[in-house]
Amino acid sequence: MDAEPSKNHIRNVVKQISFLLSPRTIAVIGASRTPGKIGHEILRNIVEYGFKGKVYPVNPNADEILGMKCYKSVLDIPDEVDMAVVVIPAQFVKEAIEQCGKKGVKAVAVISSGFGEVGKVKEEKEIVETAHKYGMRLLGPNIVGVYYAPIMLNATFGPRDVRVGNIAFITQSGALAIALMGWTILHDIGLSAIVSLGNKADIDDGDLLYFFEQDRNTRVILIYMEGVKDGRKFFKACKRVSLEKPIIVLKAGRSERGAIAASSHTGSLAGSDIIYDAAFKQTGVLRAKDIQEAFDWARAFASIDPPKREGVVIITNGGGAGVMATDACEENGLKLLEIPEDLARKFRECMPPFGSTKNPIDLTGQATDEKYEEAIRIAMMDERIGGIIAIYCHTAITDPVKLSHAITRAVYETGRLKPITVCYIGGERCYKGMKVLNEANIPAYPTPEQAVSAMAALYKWARFIKKEKAAKTSPKS
Repeated sequence: MDAEPSKNHIRNVVKQISFLLSPRTIAVIGASRTPGKIGHEILRNIVEYGFKGKVYPVNPNADEILGMKCYKSVLDIPDEVDMAVVVIPAQFVKEAIEQCGKKGVKAVAVISSGFGEVGKVKEEKEIVETAHKYGMRLLGPNIVGVYYAPIMLNATFGPRDVRVGNIAFITQSGALAIALMGWTILHDIGLSAIVSLGNKADIDDGDLLYFFEQDRNTRVILIYMEGVKDGRKFFKACKRVSLEKPIIVLKAGRSERGAIAASSHTGSLAGSDIIYDAAFKQTGVLRAKDIQEAFDWARAFASIDPPKREGVVIITNGGGAGVMATDACEENGLKLLEIPEDLARKFRECMPPFGSTKNPIDLTGQATDEKYEEAIRIAMMDERIGGIIAIYCHTAITDPVKLSHAITRAVYETGRLKPITVCYIGGERCYKGMKVLNEANIPAYPTPEQAVSAMAALYKWARFIKKEKAAKTSPKS
């Protein structure tokens, strides 16, 4: 078996990636004066999102762009350059990277397409060799750029107003990166980073996993991938990093035709989906089936700690919603707690005589925000309960926004002792109520199945960690 990467190797990788995500100075090679062109939008995003470092536009045909002096070449910049963003036609990229090397640039992000994804493998290999000749790392080519919240860096040609959070999003698809940047804004999901990998000619998922493992601004890592070029390297990184932070992967190319499409998209080999599935399970990676599920899970991990014990309770005001959640729990491998009589007596104080203290705990449609708060406090404080799923069906009795404040009080005033996911079923007021909860780092969803799925992901990761720790401490047979 190959040796694990050394601490020095990982330290060097983290340092190299830091020049891409935390540069002090940036050169935009191919900066454009024309709004709508990629070279203009990237430069504008960097400046207007709030990057505090120095930015140098490079364009031999311009003297000034967006009020900044423009340079004919990166070699003319009178300052050290940590990162260069390359936004020029493919045939000129090698020369630009050569100049970056001579300048002492630390890392390059190549936006330009027209390399391995269109069969130009030789040209792609040459730009990587040129970068390595000067000790530079290369991101791309064929990417939309990078975003890193801690330094307010948006060096992409995607949406500008990305919400700051603690989810790192690594994606092989540039178009999907742009679309999901907008989607996360709409759904109030905060990101610590977005890294578009494109063709993965040099820097890949494995390198980035080591960086985000040590990034204090990131709690969970979400990856969209179509394939890996060095599977052994990637899964070694997963095995190490997943013990520290959850890794969620949305792996496209499940079907045979999907694998062919993935290969033609970025020039990578998608490989057998069965092999990926097995490797994900062995290394603790959580595989999501679609975009919604991936971000549902990421929202939960970004907001709350995983459970310390088994035994979930469902608290609801609707019997039907409780049944749906129960079905989803069974399908997702969540164990519902058998409610002991002493705990049942406490829950009876939160409901009318015709309520149910079985699990689900049915507070009935007469439940007020006060009764929800009381029930959640009881569940939070009882050490036999591992996790809570709270479900609310909109009624005229309780306002969703007011209920959200009550749930928030119950969670925080009891010390946030265990994970809770919430589901609100209803219209506009429910959406506003969920927004209040999500802003309070209490993950809320519009369907019972989503709330259950998120809780199940928390449990799946917690079980993996527990199993790995047990394996390390048990005597060898």
